[in-house]
Amino acid sequence: MRLDLRIPMGLMFTLVGIILTAFGIATRGNPDLYARSLGINVNFWWGIVLLIFGQIMFQLGRASQARLAKLPPPKPDPNAEVRRGH
Repeated sequence: MRLDLRIPMGLMFTLVGIILTAFGIATRGNPDLYARSLGINVNFWWGIVLLIFGQIMFQLGRASQARLAKLPPPKPDPNAEVRRGH
């Protein structure tokens, strides 16, 4: 079974989003930290964006894996060259 690249990519972005969102929630009472960003808690909002993006990628990868699992396996071509070794 081949692994769709969107599954680990989605998990990675989701994990980073969780960390960034948690940091944004933990530091929401610190106005000095967000003075350069006009008082906007960019850690929280970008964490939410990464969470959503990660979940979309993960779900698309899972849907693709489920669709491929329902397909019948390809039949070998009798005229194809047999590769042995490297």
